[in-house]
Amino acid sequence: MAINLSVTGMTCDHCVHTVTRALKSVAGVEQVSVDRAAGRARVDGTADGRVLLQAVQKAGYKAQVLDAV
Repeated sequence: MAINLSVTGMTCDHCVHTVTRALKSVAGVEQVSVDRAAGRARVDGTADGRVLLQAVQKAGYKAQVLDAV
């Protein structure tokens, strides 16, 4: 399963690293891909979308689930 997130507040490569690390820390995450220019993140695995949002918000960014496929 993949969950696509919209992430706002990322302005540099350090932001991308921070969001990536936050998402990878969630149980069930297998792979993370963050695109700063598009303001998106794709998470593959079995993690709960609400927990992913909490992880991103705890890291200091705003996020919302776009879709889950």
